[in-house]
Amino acid sequence: MSNIKPTLVILAAGMGSRYGGLKQLDTFTPEGATIIDYSIYDALQAGFGKFVFIIRKSFEKEFKELFNKKLAGKAKIEYVYQEIDSVPKAYQNPERKKPWGTGHALLMAKDVVNENFAIINADDFYGKEAFITMANYLKQTDKESYNFSMIAYYLKNTVSDYGYVSRGECQINENNYLTDVTERTHIEKNNNKLFCKDDKGNLVQIEGNTIVSMNFWGFTPKCFEFGETLFNKFLEANKENLKAEFYIPSVVNEILISGKATVKVLKSNAKWFGVTYKEDKKIVQNEIEKLINNKIYPTKLW
Repeated sequence: MSNIKPTLVILAAGMGSRYGGLKQLDTFTPEGATIIDYSIYDALQAGFGKFVFIIRKSFEKEFKELFNKKLAGKAKIEYVYQEIDSVPKAYQNPERKKPWGTGHALLMAKDVVNENFAIINADDFYGKEAFITMANYLKQTDKESYNFSMIAYYLKNTVSDYGYVSRGECQINENNYLTDVTERTHIEKNNNKLFCKDDKGNLVQIEGNTIVSMNFWGFTPKCFEFGETLFNKFLEANKENLKAEFYIPSVVNEILISGKATVKVLKSNAKWFGVTYKEDKKIVQNEIEKLINNKIYPTKLW
Protein backbone atom coordinates (compact mmCIF):
# COMPACT_ATOMS: atom_id res chain seq x y z
CA MET A 1 0.00 0.00 0.00
CA SER A 2 1.62 3.25 -1.09
CA ASN A 3 1.61 6.14 1.35
CA ILE A 4 1.66 8.59 -1.56
CA LYS A 5 -1.82 10.00 -1.88
CA PRO A 6 -3.34 9.74 -5.34
CA THR A 7 -4.27 12.82 -7.37
CA LEU A 8 -7.68 13.69 -8.79
CA VAL A 9 -7.74 15.30 -12.24
CA ILE A 10 -11.00 17.11 -13.04
CA LEU A 11 -12.06 17.64 -16.66
CA ALA A 12 -13.62 21.10 -16.55
CA ALA A 13 -12.76 22.75 -19.88
CA GLY A 14 -16.07 21.95 -21.60
CA MET A 15 -18.37 24.64 -22.90
CA GLY A 16 -21.71 23.12 -21.84
CA SER A 17 -23.30 23.81 -25.22
CA ARG A 18 -26.29 21.48 -24.67
CA TYR A 19 -26.70 22.80 -21.12
CA GLY A 20 -26.68 26.41 -22.18
CA GLY A 21 -23.86 27.63 -19.96
CA LEU A 22 -20.91 26.75 -17.75
CA LYS A 23 -22.37 23.82 -15.86
CA GLN A 24 -19.08 23.25 -14.02
CA LEU A 25 -19.75 26.43 -12.04
CA ASP A 26 -23.52 26.12 -11.73
CA THR A 27 -24.83 25.68 -8.17
CA PHE A 28 -27.21 22.98 -6.96
CA THR A 29 -27.93 23.80 -3.31
CA PRO A 30 -29.19 26.92 -1.48
CA GLU A 31 -25.65 27.14 -0.01
CA GLY A 32 -24.18 27.41 -3.50
CA ALA A 33 -22.46 24.01 -3.91
CA THR A 34 -21.37 22.92 -7.40
CA ILE A 35 -21.18 19.27 -8.45
CA ILE A 36 -17.37 19.62 -8.32
CA ASP A 37 -17.67 20.53 -4.62
CA TYR A 38 -19.19 17.12 -3.90
CA SER A 39 -16.53 15.30 -5.92
CA ILE A 40 -13.75 17.13 -4.07
CA TYR A 41 -15.40 16.55 -0.71
CA ASP A 42 -15.76 12.80 -1.42
CA ALA A 43 -12.24 12.56 -2.85
CA LEU A 44 -10.65 14.28 0.18
CA GLN A 45 -12.43 11.88 2.51
CA ALA A 46 -11.35 8.92 0.36
CA GLY A 47 -7.68 9.94 0.62
CA PHE A 48 -6.85 11.94 -2.52
CA GLY A 49 -4.14 14.52 -1.79
CA LYS A 50 -3.90 16.73 -4.86
CA PHE A 51 -6.41 18.24 -7.30
CA VAL A 52 -5.65 19.21 -10.88
CA PHE A 53 -8.27 21.27 -12.72
CA ILE A 54 -8.20 21.20 -16.50
CA ILE A 55 -9.91 24.46 -17.46
CA ARG A 56 -9.84 27.24 -20.05
CA LYS A 57 -8.17 30.58 -19.55
CA SER A 58 -11.50 32.35 -20.12
CA PHE A 59 -12.91 31.18 -16.78
CA GLU A 60 -9.68 30.81 -14.78
CA LYS A 61 -10.50 33.70 -12.46
CA GLU A 62 -13.91 32.30 -11.41
CA PHE A 63 -12.45 28.85 -10.85
CA LYS A 64 -9.60 30.02 -8.68
CA GLU A 65 -11.90 32.23 -6.62
CA LEU A 66 -14.19 29.28 -5.98
CA PHE A 67 -11.77 26.48 -5.20
CA ASN A 68 -8.52 27.95 -3.89
CA LYS A 69 -9.94 28.96 -0.54
CA LYS A 70 -11.96 25.75 -0.14
CA LEU A 71 -8.84 23.61 -0.59
CA ALA A 72 -6.37 25.85 1.25
CA GLY A 73 -4.54 23.74 3.85
CA LYS A 74 -6.39 20.57 2.79
CA ALA A 75 -4.69 19.56 -0.47
CA LYS A 76 -2.38 20.69 -3.24
CA ILE A 77 -4.05 22.31 -6.21
CA GLU A 78 -2.91 22.84 -9.82
CA TYR A 79 -4.54 24.38 -12.89
CA VAL A 80 -3.75 23.42 -16.46
CA TYR A 81 -5.34 24.83 -19.57
CA GLN A 82 -6.92 23.09 -22.53
CA GLU A 83 -7.31 25.51 -25.42
CA ILE A 84 -8.08 25.01 -29.08
CA ASP A 85 -4.49 25.92 -29.88
CA SER A 86 -2.93 23.57 -27.28
CA VAL A 87 -1.72 21.46 -30.20
CA PRO A 88 1.35 21.65 -32.48
CA LYS A 89 1.26 24.66 -34.86
CA ALA A 90 0.74 22.52 -37.94
CA TYR A 91 -2.67 21.41 -36.63
CA GLN A 92 -4.01 24.74 -35.40
CA ASN A 93 -7.08 25.92 -37.29
CA PRO A 94 -8.63 29.35 -36.63
CA GLU A 95 -12.04 27.98 -37.64
CA ARG A 96 -12.15 25.36 -34.93
CA LYS A 97 -14.63 26.20 -32.14
CA LYS A 98 -14.01 23.56 -29.43
CA PRO A 99 -10.91 21.94 -27.90
CA TRP A 100 -9.94 18.45 -28.96
CA GLY A 101 -11.85 16.30 -26.46
CA THR A 102 -11.20 14.43 -23.21
CA GLY A 103 -8.15 12.51 -24.44
CA HIS A 104 -6.49 15.79 -25.34
CA ALA A 105 -7.43 17.22 -21.92
CA LEU A 106 -5.82 14.23 -20.20
CA LEU A 107 -2.50 15.00 -21.94
CA MET A 108 -2.58 18.60 -20.67
CA ALA A 109 -2.04 17.26 -17.14
CA LYS A 110 1.16 15.35 -17.81
CA ASP A 111 3.57 18.00 -16.51
CA VAL A 112 1.87 18.31 -13.12
CA VAL A 113 0.93 14.66 -12.42
CA ASN A 114 3.73 12.34 -11.27
CA GLU A 115 1.69 10.01 -9.09
CA ASN A 116 -1.20 7.60 -9.60
CA PHE A 117 -4.32 9.52 -10.42
CA ALA A 118 -8.00 9.33 -11.23
CA ILE A 119 -9.69 11.48 -13.82
CA ILE A 120 -13.35 12.54 -13.71
CA ASN A 121 -15.83 14.85 -15.44
CA ALA A 122 -16.64 18.10 -13.64
CA ASP A 123 -20.39 17.79 -14.22
CA ASP A 124 -20.97 14.20 -13.08
CA PHE A 125 -21.94 13.21 -9.56
CA TYR A 126 -20.23 9.85 -8.98
CA GLY A 127 -21.07 9.05 -5.36
CA LYS A 128 -18.92 8.63 -2.27
CA GLU A 129 -18.39 4.90 -2.70
CA ALA A 130 -16.87 5.34 -6.17
CA PHE A 131 -14.10 7.59 -4.80
CA ILE A 132 -13.30 5.23 -1.92
CA THR A 133 -13.09 2.24 -4.30
CA MET A 134 -10.82 4.13 -6.69
CA ALA A 135 -8.55 5.64 -4.02
CA ASN A 136 -7.95 2.22 -2.46
CA TYR A 137 -7.10 0.70 -5.81
CA LEU A 138 -4.70 3.52 -6.76
CA LYS A 139 -2.91 3.32 -3.41
CA GLN A 140 -2.20 -0.37 -4.03
CA THR A 141 -0.97 0.12 -7.60
CA ASP A 142 2.73 0.42 -8.48
CA LYS A 143 3.15 3.76 -10.26
CA GLU A 144 5.69 2.24 -12.65
CA SER A 145 3.15 -0.35 -13.77
CA TYR A 146 0.61 -0.34 -16.57
CA ASN A 147 -2.20 -1.43 -14.24
CA PHE A 148 -5.02 0.96 -14.96
CA SER A 149 -8.62 0.90 -13.78
CA MET A 150 -12.08 2.38 -14.22
CA ILE A 151 -15.27 2.73 -12.22
CA ALA A 152 -18.13 1.08 -14.09
CA TYR A 153 -21.80 1.99 -14.02
CA TYR A 154 -24.91 0.37 -15.43
CA LEU A 155 -26.16 2.30 -18.46
CA LYS A 156 -29.72 2.50 -17.10
CA ASN A 157 -28.41 4.49 -14.10
CA THR A 158 -26.72 7.08 -16.29
CA VAL A 159 -29.15 8.39 -18.92
CA SER A 160 -31.06 11.66 -19.15
CA ASP A 161 -34.80 11.91 -19.70
CA TYR A 162 -34.27 15.08 -21.69
CA GLY A 163 -32.10 14.11 -24.62
CA TYR A 164 -29.20 11.99 -25.78
CA VAL A 165 -25.95 11.38 -23.87
CA SER A 166 -22.59 9.89 -24.79
CA ARG A 167 -21.12 6.95 -22.88
CA GLY A 168 -18.27 4.47 -23.29
CA GLU A 169 -19.78 1.00 -23.82
CA CYS A 170 -17.51 -1.58 -22.14
CA GLN A 171 -16.75 -5.23 -22.86
CA ILE A 172 -15.40 -7.07 -19.82
CA ASN A 173 -13.87 -10.54 -19.40
CA GLU A 174 -14.66 -13.05 -16.64
CA ASN A 175 -11.89 -11.63 -14.41
CA ASN A 176 -13.35 -8.12 -14.54
CA TYR A 177 -10.75 -6.70 -16.90
CA LEU A 178 -11.77 -4.41 -19.71
CA THR A 179 -11.34 -5.89 -23.19
CA ASP A 180 -12.85 -3.12 -25.30
CA VAL A 181 -14.55 0.25 -24.96
CA THR A 182 -16.63 1.91 -27.68
CA GLU A 183 -17.47 5.58 -27.45
CA ARG A 184 -21.21 5.83 -28.11
CA THR A 185 -21.80 9.49 -28.77
CA HIS A 186 -25.60 9.21 -28.95
CA ILE A 187 -27.67 7.16 -26.48
CA GLU A 188 -31.30 8.08 -25.91
CA LYS A 189 -34.28 6.88 -23.92
CA ASN A 190 -37.52 6.20 -25.79
CA ASN A 191 -40.64 4.55 -24.29
CA ASN A 192 -38.51 3.24 -21.41
CA LYS A 193 -36.14 1.53 -23.83
CA LEU A 194 -32.60 2.62 -24.59
CA PHE A 195 -31.20 3.12 -28.08
CA CYS A 196 -27.78 4.06 -29.41
CA LYS A 197 -26.64 5.19 -32.83
CA ASP A 198 -24.46 2.63 -34.59
CA ASP A 199 -21.59 3.48 -36.94
CA LYS A 200 -24.04 4.16 -39.77
CA GLY A 201 -26.17 6.51 -37.67
CA ASN A 202 -29.05 4.02 -37.23
CA LEU A 203 -30.74 3.76 -33.83
CA VAL A 204 -30.35 0.26 -32.37
CA GLN A 205 -31.56 -0.98 -29.00
CA ILE A 206 -29.03 -1.29 -26.18
CA GLU A 207 -29.53 -3.12 -22.86
CA GLY A 208 -29.99 -1.14 -19.65
CA ASN A 209 -27.51 -3.43 -17.85
CA THR A 210 -24.75 -2.62 -20.32
CA ILE A 211 -21.63 -1.62 -18.41
CA VAL A 212 -20.52 1.89 -19.29
CA SER A 213 -17.69 4.22 -18.45
CA MET A 214 -18.54 7.63 -17.06
CA ASN A 215 -14.97 8.88 -17.57
CA PHE A 216 -13.89 7.85 -14.08
CA TRP A 217 -10.54 6.29 -14.92
CA GLY A 218 -7.60 5.33 -12.73
CA PHE A 219 -4.14 5.66 -14.28
CA THR A 220 -0.47 5.52 -13.42
CA PRO A 221 1.73 8.22 -15.02
CA LYS A 222 2.61 5.63 -17.70
CA CYS A 223 -0.64 6.39 -19.52
CA PHE A 224 0.83 9.64 -20.87
CA GLU A 225 3.29 7.66 -23.03
CA PHE A 226 0.43 6.02 -24.92
CA GLY A 227 -1.62 9.15 -25.20
CA GLU A 228 0.94 11.40 -26.86
CA THR A 229 1.81 9.08 -29.74
CA LEU A 230 -1.83 8.36 -30.33
CA PHE A 231 -2.89 12.01 -30.26
CA ASN A 232 -0.26 12.96 -32.86
CA LYS A 233 -1.55 10.21 -35.16
CA PHE A 234 -5.10 11.41 -34.55
CA LEU A 235 -4.23 15.03 -35.38
CA GLU A 236 -2.58 13.96 -38.61
CA ALA A 237 -5.65 11.94 -39.63
CA ASN A 238 -8.17 14.62 -38.63
CA LYS A 239 -6.52 17.92 -39.47
CA GLU A 240 -9.30 18.84 -41.92
CA ASN A 241 -12.11 17.85 -39.52
CA LEU A 242 -13.20 20.83 -37.42
CA LYS A 243 -15.34 18.74 -35.08
CA ALA A 244 -13.13 15.68 -34.50
CA GLU A 245 -12.61 14.91 -30.82
CA PHE A 246 -10.01 12.68 -29.23
CA TYR A 247 -11.65 10.75 -26.37
CA ILE A 248 -10.09 8.99 -23.38
CA PRO A 249 -11.63 5.64 -24.53
CA SER A 250 -9.48 5.92 -27.70
CA VAL A 251 -6.39 6.03 -25.51
CA VAL A 252 -7.70 3.15 -23.41
CA ASN A 253 -8.42 1.01 -26.47
CA GLU A 254 -4.93 1.58 -27.79
CA ILE A 255 -3.60 0.55 -24.37
CA LEU A 256 -5.66 -2.66 -24.53
CA ILE A 257 -4.66 -3.47 -28.12
CA SER A 258 -0.98 -3.06 -27.25
CA GLY A 259 -1.31 -5.84 -24.66
CA LYS A 260 1.09 -3.84 -22.52
CA ALA A 261 -1.45 -2.70 -19.97
CA THR A 262 -4.61 -3.85 -18.21
CA VAL A 263 -7.70 -1.97 -17.09
CA LYS A 264 -9.41 -3.41 -14.02
CA VAL A 265 -13.14 -2.74 -13.93
CA LEU A 266 -14.27 -1.62 -10.46
CA LYS A 267 -18.04 -1.98 -10.34
CA SER A 268 -20.14 0.68 -8.67
CA ASN A 269 -23.77 0.39 -7.64
CA ALA A 270 -23.68 4.09 -6.96
CA LYS A 271 -26.48 5.99 -8.59
CA TRP A 272 -24.74 8.39 -10.91
CA PHE A 273 -26.40 11.65 -11.77
CA GLY A 274 -25.28 14.59 -13.81
CA VAL A 275 -26.27 17.48 -16.01
CA THR A 276 -26.25 17.39 -19.75
CA TYR A 277 -29.39 19.46 -20.28
CA LYS A 278 -30.85 22.43 -18.39
CA GLU A 279 -33.82 20.22 -17.41
CA ASP A 280 -31.49 17.79 -15.62
CA LYS A 281 -30.73 20.44 -13.02
CA LYS A 282 -33.93 19.90 -11.02
CA ILE A 283 -33.25 16.15 -10.75
CA VAL A 284 -29.72 16.76 -9.48
CA GLN A 285 -30.98 19.30 -6.95
CA ASN A 286 -33.56 16.79 -5.65
CA GLU A 287 -31.01 13.96 -5.45
CA ILE A 288 -28.54 16.11 -3.52
CA GLU A 289 -31.29 17.26 -1.19
CA LYS A 290 -32.14 13.60 -0.43
CA LEU A 291 -28.49 12.84 0.33
CA ILE A 292 -28.31 15.82 2.70
CA ASN A 293 -31.56 14.77 4.40
CA ASN A 294 -30.14 11.25 4.83
CA LYS A 295 -27.05 12.78 6.48
CA ILE A 296 -24.70 11.48 3.74
CA TYR A 297 -23.48 15.06 3.35
CA PRO A 298 -23.54 18.07 5.67
CA THR A 299 -25.74 20.99 4.56
CA LYS A 300 -22.63 23.14 4.21
CA LEU A 301 -19.63 21.27 2.79
CA TRP A 302 -16.89 23.78 3.60
